[in-house]
Amino acid sequence: MQVEADAPAVAAVVLAGGSSTRMGQNKLLLRVDGEALIVRAVRRAAAAGLDPVVVVLGHEAERVASELGGLACRTVVNAEHASGQASSFRAGIGALPIGTPAAVVLLPDMPGVTAEMIAAVVACYRQTRAPLVVSEYGGTPAPPTLYDRSLFDEIRSGDALGREVVRRHRGQAQIVGWPADRLTDLDEPGDVVRLRSGVSLG
Repeated sequence: MQVEADAPAVAAVVLAGGSSTRMGQNKLLLRVDGEALIVRAVRRAAAAGLDPVVVVLGHEAERVASELGGLACRTVVNAEHASGQASSFRAGIGALPIGTPAAVVLLPDMPGVTAEMIAAVVACYRQTRAPLVVSEYGGTPAPPTLYDRSLFDEIRSGDALGREVVRRHRGQAQIVGWPADRLTDLDEPGDVVRLRSGVSLG
């Protein structure tokens, strides 16, 4: 696929404001392959060419931010993080520079997402100019998800989660498919045990 040389960069919004209640500790700081989950997500977003990489912090914001030193990212603190992920979604989109053409939303607790997967989502957007590019893992939708700037006002002015925006605009979406085993979501201690018992994430 040929991409115009002066095409503006697509941004990343990394949602990192949750309190990790089910995990019992701040899962953003859990280490996979020697690096914290938050670092892994930011590093892979940057490796995929996303710019800027906006990290939305909330719970233990200073502690999480301290892991990001030296990485190419910007942070924004969501004071309303306790109200749920929708507020971090709004905060991240609201922090994007004027003129940002699109943003890929990422979750740090999905360590199976690679830079190549993120780049493929962006490539699909550049080829099709669809307002929405959705990843599906064996038919299950989950990030990375790309939102065109035509959806930004709807996101900033509403209180919907990303999946609700996806549902409303499903008919306009492009789908990028991934194997079901790439959908590794770390929510509870048992998820981490299973991951560390031999799953290779690449």
